[in-house]
Amino acid sequence: MTAKSLITAAIALGATAAVTEPERAVSVTRASSQTVTAGAPEFFTGAVKVESRFQTPAPARTGGGLVSFEASARTAWHTHPLGQTLIVTAGEGLVQHWEGDVQEIGPGDVVWIPPGVKHWHGAKPNSGMSHFAVAEDLDGKTVDWLEHVSDAQYGQRSGAYNE
Repeated sequence: MTAKSLITAAIALGATAAVTEPERAVSVTRASSQTVTAGAPEFFTGAVKVESRFQTPAPARTGGGLVSFEASARTAWHTHPLGQTLIVTAGEGLVQHWEGDVQEIGPGDVVWIPPGVKHWHGAKPNSGMSHFAVAEDLDGKTVDWLEHVSDAQYGQRSGAYNE
């Protein structure tokens, strides 16, 4: 047998073994198995629904979920140790980083919040908004919650967005 044949056989045997190893199997989480919880009042203002969709097993460390905000609902100020990506799926929303301008967000928009940046996000005053949020954990932590966005802070920045 030539060296090329041995390598080909080894790759084929290795690929077959990998497919049968349970820890290497593809995992499917059915939508019907997902639970919906109310956003905790310590972390959200207004009516918010959180659907934790996935948390990858170690060594991966990514998790994500669908978050739906009714009109004027929003997160508290918070940071993420490795950043966060938001993908807006429905409605109209707002996002702001500390001392930054409020930015409008809508369906299809992708928002990147860098690591450690203090920010909030939520719905506009007259519209609900849903987004898919994805973050990685660092030492088991994905978020550091801070103080609530006050009505004055929200109103001062979002008042121009009333329609």
